[in-house]
Amino acid sequence: MISIENNETILFIGDSVTDCGRNYSDHGSLGSGYAFLAAAEWGRKYPEKNTNFTNRGISGNRVIDLDRRWEEDCLRLNPAWVSIYIGINDVWRRYDNDEATSAEQFYKGYRKLIERTNEHTDAKLILVEPFCLPVPEDRKTWREDLDPKIQAIRDLAREFQTLYVPLDGLFASASTQIDPSYWAGDGVHPTAAGHALIAKAWLETVQG
Repeated sequence: MISIENNETILFIGDSVTDCGRNYSDHGSLGSGYAFLAAAEWGRKYPEKNTNFTNRGISGNRVIDLDRRWEEDCLRLNPAWVSIYIGINDVWRRYDNDEATSAEQFYKGYRKLIERTNEHTDAKLILVEPFCLPVPEDRKTWREDLDPKIQAIRDLAREFQTLYVPLDGLFASASTQIDPSYWAGDGVHPTAAGHALIAKAWLETVQG
């Protein structure tokens, strides 16, 4: 059952995985990743819906960065749907810059985004789970920090009854058939095939 109505706007927002080289000076730019692929396939399949897709991903963003720009890049756009994909940089900064974000801080920050969205818009939410593959080897140590954050997002999805795209398990499963670097060369940033995997999962979630 498709719940997206005609002429609605869907906002993709998050970090570099969503950004994926979009042109910041062109508000219609979707980048070259999963947001573009999902929008393209949706448009091909449902042209009569005239859906407007918008990308506001920014490379390097954490939950705290989304909070700072939520008014401008989300609320002012008044989208009908908000797809949030955030979390891996909240992990990464602990290991490369000694800037840790606790699971509690992450949960509270993410919850604030949801509450602000619900308070100021009628938008439905799609929460996209971050993933990490064990390439290179040191990514395995990230699980200690990532797993509680994934659980926090799952808890929020359940609490607020949002749609949920479970990517971590999906990428882990896909990596049993071929080397994980096929899907994400650095364990985080998807290859073209990785982005296609995300787009397919996103569309399946939205289409029910």
